[in-house]
Amino acid sequence: MSSLRILSSVARRAPSVLGRRGYAEAVNDKLRLSFVLPHKALFTAQEVVQVNIPAESGDMGILANHVPSIEALRPGVVEVIEQTGSQKIFVSGGFATVHPNNKLTINVIEAAPLEDFSAEAVRANLAEASKIASGNGTEEEKTEARIEADVYEALQHALAK
Repeated sequence: MSSLRILSSVARRAPSVLGRRGYAEAVNDKLRLSFVLPHKALFTAQEVVQVNIPAESGDMGILANHVPSIEALRPGVVEVIEQTGSQKIFVSGGFATVHPNNKLTINVIEAAPLEDFSAEAVRANLAEASKIASGNGTEEEKTEARIEADVYEALQHALAK
């Protein structure tokens, strides 16, 4: 029996076990956030109110009791909302995993607070990456430059808000 048929069979027999889930609802519970890079942790199981992420499937707001899921992140801003305020952190990509029991883990290769970036430097680097991407370099150089340009475009958009 295929795993899908087994799962369907279990779901029909025990609907109360799997229960129905809808959109996350605002509740008094907190979300425990772990936000890590290869060389350091920005948050370690810290309680927060909400986290907004730039998922590949579209921007998402995550609250306590969110449906468990795994989301690929595109370059963009992760906004961490705490009781005392919020932090905006630019990420170049990565993954976010919403676990049961109000836990969220975010794993990225590169991240920095949005206020650490200079709009002028981003503009200059974007122009250079775009020039290389459309130039006469090797396919590998052009591909790397296109990825770099995509990240700078997302960063430029984030800084314009």
